[in-house]
Amino acid sequence: MENLNPTENQNAKSILMVEPVAFGYNAETAKNNYFQEKPAESEFFVNQEKALAEFQAMVSKLKDAGVEVLVVKDTAEPHTPDSIFPNNWFSTHANGNIAIYPMYAENRRAERRPEIFEIIENHGFKINDVIDFTEAEEDEIYLEGTGSMILDRENRLAYAAISPRTDENLLLEFCEEFEFTPVIFKALQNSNGENKAIYHTNVMMCVAHQYVVICLESILDEKERKNVTKFLKNSGKEIITITTQQMNHFAGNMLQVESQNGEKKLVMSQSAFNSLETSQLEALEKYNEIIPVAIPTIEKLGGGSARCMMAEIFLPKA
Repeated sequence: MENLNPTENQNAKSILMVEPVAFGYNAETAKNNYFQEKPAESEFFVNQEKALAEFQAMVSKLKDAGVEVLVVKDTAEPHTPDSIFPNNWFSTHANGNIAIYPMYAENRRAERRPEIFEIIENHGFKINDVIDFTEAEEDEIYLEGTGSMILDRENRLAYAAISPRTDENLLLEFCEEFEFTPVIFKALQNSNGENKAIYHTNVMMCVAHQYVVICLESILDEKERKNVTKFLKNSGKEIITITTQQMNHFAGNMLQVESQNGEKKLVMSQSAFNSLETSQLEALEKYNEIIPVAIPTIEKLGGGSARCMMAEIFLPKA
């Protein structure tokens, strides 16, 4: 296995986003994504139009901030209502390798389009190898990319909240392959009066270059919470905590990126931004400009937010 550089950058200067063609509510993912809200069937085409407008406005805002955005248009067939969230099916790494991940919902597996890698290469990036974990789907075992794992690339740590979409053994396999140390815990949210596993780790935490945003109160087990806190402190990052209510407004679903001239930017939804207290915003603004994007339709129906829409490109230039 080719070694990864232990000083890999935390922030990508290029991201890939998939423009929706038939965005909508996905009943398969709603089985364990408690952020989704089911719309009226008559709203399908209206919601696609709204989602497309939100997507295009977000792309424009990122480009205006100097972030390189590779836009790939989805295809009408097969129908993939969640294709707008590409970070769940692949991740890229500085040694030129790409990982492809097993997906919980059958109708999400069609999002894995090899031609997307050709598009990335055509933009001047080099792909050395593709590590394919998707055989695990045969055993109903899943690991949904950087939704399931929050990667501290600089310190080689992989934070993961175990859930139906994040299998512990497959996480360990990923960590061995890509040289990360796993930090494993359970994160819960209340749904209809019952505590249930949060479907993706990236809705409750975000690791940036010098800080982390995390909903510690969602980690109910005291030992696990202390262990996560220990790793965060040892990595030298400021811990900025958010509440469960703020997490429910996607305040954990943020991503720090870099502009082409090296300025750090924090991307989050307008809903997340509005939920934060002044002191939290001030803590974040010490480190980077905040870019809030209005994506209410995408959040409501898709149950994902700004971070989920961005697949980071860490590949070397060819």
